[in-house]
Amino acid sequence: MTMKKYTFKKIDAFATQNSAGNPAGVIYLDSLDDISDKEMLTIAQQLSGFVSEVGFVEKHDENTFKLRYFSAEREVDFCGHATIAIMYDVIKSDAKLLKQSQLTVVTTKNTLSVENKILNDEAVFITSPAPVFRDIELDLQYIASLLDIDSHQIDQNKPIEVVDAGLTTLVLPIKTLDAILSVSPNLASLNDFCLTIGVDIITLFSAQTYDKSNAYRTRVFTPTFGYLEDPATGAGNAAFGHYLLKNNLWQIGAMTIEQNGIVDQANIIKLVACQVDDSNIQVAFGGAAVVRLSGQYFLQ
Repeated sequence: MTMKKYTFKKIDAFATQNSAGNPAGVIYLDSLDDISDKEMLTIAQQLSGFVSEVGFVEKHDENTFKLRYFSAEREVDFCGHATIAIMYDVIKSDAKLLKQSQLTVVTTKNTLSVENKILNDEAVFITSPAPVFRDIELDLQYIASLLDIDSHQIDQNKPIEVVDAGLTTLVLPIKTLDAILSVSPNLASLNDFCLTIGVDIITLFSAQTYDKSNAYRTRVFTPTFGYLEDPATGAGNAAFGHYLLKNNLWQIGAMTIEQNGIVDQANIIKLVACQVDDSNIQVAFGGAAVVRLSGQYFLQ
């Protein structure tokens, strides 16, 4: 059987000096047609536990990149941290791209803008898809039991909503930093819950933060992708940003979010909201990335 060889990198998105970020595997292709869906899933399964998801990227033209994403379980419609990892790397590795302010990413469902701010802010920003909201009624006692926290720690003064901004996200408010850090769900039970209510991921948030310069602490749980928690995510926090805007908890502008379950070693995600027209506000998420491993990936 012929052995196939691909250019491969492991890149940690949203990493800081004090945090590990979120690992993404990246396969660089001349064309996405050079690899089958089955082969993409096989690579993601082989890398399970080493990276969260694998992104497959084709440079379509000078300013446009086509991306697909796979977890160990299935194809993922959109993966924010992998997009940050890929675009940060391709821009920083190309002197011509480094001078360009805007690029385009094409996924299986959306065409998104990429803003290059590497030279000034050491970050790239990805415009999230337009949000779709859905009301939902849930048994708070049951959710609390799934998360292994007291139900009184769910903040009933803020709405619980489902927001699709690339991934269908349940946004759940938590009162305190201690409570959000103590959350410890079971993978199988949380996966069944997500499938039952029709969501991809769950974003928990608290207005209490470890670093007071950050606006919120979030934790994002991703059981439908085959692993429990995403330590730093673009799509989950973009959905959260749209939720905040809708509920008048954030104004137009920029903010930083600290994410993960380690109190003093949070990953940092940047959000920016800008008015597109009278009725539409655009949310972009951003950050930096660190290449940890570069080489060739062999697939038989």
